[in-house]
Amino acid sequence: MKTKEPKTIYLKDYQPFPYAIAHVDLVFDIHAGHTWVTSKLKMKRLEAGSLPPLFLNGEGLELVTITLDGNELKKGTNFEVDDKGMTMPAPANREFTLDIVTKIVPEENTRLEGLYMSGGNYCTQCEAEGFRRITYYPDRPDVMTTFSVRIQADVKKCPVLLSNGNLAERGDLAGNRHYAVWRDPFPKPCYLFALVAGDLTQIHDIFTTKSGRKVDLYIYVRHGDEGQCAHAMESLKRSMKWDEDVYGLEYDLDLFNIVAVSDFNMGAMENKSLNIFNTALVLAQQETATDGDFIRVESVIAHEYFHNWSGNRVTCRDWFQLSLKEGLTVFRDQEFSADLHSRAVQRIDDVTHLRRLQFPEDAGPLSHPIRPDNYIEINNFYTMTIYEKGAEVIRMMRTILGPENYRKGTDLYFSRHDGQAATCDDFVKCMEDATGKDLSQFKLWYSQAGTPQVIFSGHYEADKKAYVIELSQSTPPTPGQASKKPLHIPVAIGLVDDTGADMDLGDGQTTKILHLTKEREQFVIENIAYDPVPSVLRGFSAPVKLAADLSDQDLAFLMVYDSDGFNRWEAGQTLALRVIGNILNKKTGGLAEFAENFGVLLAQAGDTNADKALLARSLALPDISFVAQYQEQADPPAIYEAILHVMRDIKNLYGDKIVQFYNENRSCEKFSIVPQAVGQRSLQNILLRWMFATNDKNAVERAKAQYDTANNMTDRIAALSVLADTDTPERKDAFSHFYDDFKTYPLVVDKWFSLQAAAIRPTTIETLKELRKHEQFNIRNPNRVRSLYASFAMSNSVRFHAADGSGYEFLAGAIIELNEINPQIAARLCTPLRDWKKYTEDRQRMMKNALESIAATANLSPDVYEIVSKSLKA
Repeated sequence: MKTKEPKTIYLKDYQPFPYAIAHVDLVFDIHAGHTWVTSKLKMKRLEAGSLPPLFLNGEGLELVTITLDGNELKKGTNFEVDDKGMTMPAPANREFTLDIVTKIVPEENTRLEGLYMSGGNYCTQCEAEGFRRITYYPDRPDVMTTFSVRIQADVKKCPVLLSNGNLAERGDLAGNRHYAVWRDPFPKPCYLFALVAGDLTQIHDIFTTKSGRKVDLYIYVRHGDEGQCAHAMESLKRSMKWDEDVYGLEYDLDLFNIVAVSDFNMGAMENKSLNIFNTALVLAQQETATDGDFIRVESVIAHEYFHNWSGNRVTCRDWFQLSLKEGLTVFRDQEFSADLHSRAVQRIDDVTHLRRLQFPEDAGPLSHPIRPDNYIEINNFYTMTIYEKGAEVIRMMRTILGPENYRKGTDLYFSRHDGQAATCDDFVKCMEDATGKDLSQFKLWYSQAGTPQVIFSGHYEADKKAYVIELSQSTPPTPGQASKKPLHIPVAIGLVDDTGADMDLGDGQTTKILHLTKEREQFVIENIAYDPVPSVLRGFSAPVKLAADLSDQDLAFLMVYDSDGFNRWEAGQTLALRVIGNILNKKTGGLAEFAENFGVLLAQAGDTNADKALLARSLALPDISFVAQYQEQADPPAIYEAILHVMRDIKNLYGDKIVQFYNENRSCEKFSIVPQAVGQRSLQNILLRWMFATNDKNAVERAKAQYDTANNMTDRIAALSVLADTDTPERKDAFSHFYDDFKTYPLVVDKWFSLQAAAIRPTTIETLKELRKHEQFNIRNPNRVRSLYASFAMSNSVRFHAADGSGYEFLAGAIIELNEINPQIAARLCTPLRDWKKYTEDRQRMMKNALESIAATANLSPDVYEIVSKSLKA
């Protein structure tokens, strides 16, 4: 059956819902194989006179009964039902009550939207539009009301019964059943509704708010996992304290629950007072989690908690405003992490993530602004642009306004719109009203897609003792936006003297914000005694591509001396990018100078006072995907060989020093996740990677020795990741041992799959096909799918882009299979094929063929259809 083109939704067509819901009572009667859902909607018309028919969303439901003010309605006479919902004439009474009973089967719900079963437990995922798979309801974020929820289930199979708000009542029922009643006093849209019922264990703690209220904190997990929850609990308490200290926001209920489930399409969900998490973002202990896992758990726990205000108490009016809550909350969690760890390292990691994933999105066929104006499937707009670029827009706003004025703006926003469904315009208006600042030009960031390109040039005028700066901006055309207007771009700049010290730019400032608001502008910094080296876009003050007229010597100087940690790293990355580009273009020059300055950086590995986390980032070369963005027609295997060329030359120069500093930084002490210990492990493991540049036998032996002696997962994974690329007995032994040790830990088995999927070995595709048949592979589990297919397609550019097209074929087969099982996950796997026009002509042809094979699939889901059809139209 040919796929019918789905309907496109447009922001310009938004209309308020003509009814209000005063309150909703829900009853979930859970039985093995089916669940009865009863909803009582107390509604009222918002306007007098004639109204359009009442439409309630509903998908995949079995309607049992519906009554209006106690009178049973009949299908075909009083209402109509199709695959999108229920339509009935507008009720005559201004206030009325609808009672609806539906029957659903959570056990068969492979989409993992609405109510479904995970690991024997029932749980929900209602964002963005999952509630319509539970009952008939106006499933839109601007319809807010209070919820009362009664859950009934078997007492042995489901001893834990949870929903939003406060526990109001619980008791026993006949037939070994029991019930619990939850009441949430805060109005919310249905996408924030949550329910969990199952056999779980929990850990408990208490947080005392700044006003002295005690809040009970619970984390629920499967039996046996409770020993891995301490870090998540501490992260939650730190988040609550940080939000009070930095934003003045206090938690508003007496109970906060987190539940970890093993089958989850996303990372986590901020449902009011009942956050549901993927187990990967809750469970963390020394033996099973890497340092990156610990940091990510802390960050995502914070992110979902911060949503209590930036997303729950103030939610978004419609899904086009998604960045209103997500961009703001990502910025908040980034700042939380920066306050707890190294600010420079946090910024480097955030920008690396942005450049690797969001910049290509901005340059591709699905480019969209942070507030898009249309979509086919809302799940496809949970994108890097909405989240990470959205956070950069909030960061720029704070830079332009200043921290104190930014805080005044957020205070006004949370007070003015508390309990409301707001828009991006509402947020910006609060910033303007609180500060008196006109942000009308800045608002273009919300509606204009694409990554701006900023060109910098500077020169020193000795006679005037002035440094003159020329800045220009342009944004390439994107789908639907051929021409672009100039944006308000804050460019942070410092000037560095020949000793490496920052120069005074006036009023004791060593970093100055230049406000670029036109296509081309000139700025003059006066009272500069002598010719400086400019440090441009410090802290990555705007999400742009920068082209600066800095010489290799300037960059080499900054990569050692710049006081701005981000720009010190950035100078080295830019210089490395030039060297790799020269190799790809068969040019000479630059490598010797880069290697010399690399040696200066490397020497810092012997300094006990060095910021080793920052040094580790500085010693890493740009990855294949980042280099590819600067190539007209990217050839990932060729880029890989160019990177290896650089690494081998440096290894030949500094091999002994690399081994020496690796040994000096071995993490043999008691395990800790304090920043110093994490930084030391990070440095040790980047040096281990450098030792593999020539892939000699000694390096293999060192990696195996590190694996054998490791007392933590970080060091084990680092050793396995380098062994994975080899074809040695050590590799086989280590992977076999790793699986035998951790085969009962699903999250660690995910790592085992991922490492093999990312291995740059000629036989990787054959390995993946065997892993697909492995007893622990489950196509219905999103974590397992990501560990195999996403790790291969997103983290293995060399083999995914193999010359024979086998990588594209392998991924396309998975997408087609998942289209029927879990369309959300299938659509996300399309991402690596989206930018097919960026690669060499032979690869373009094969990637397009893969997209066309997916497009030809019968009954293609709207999720996959949107990504594939737009990609093919590029």
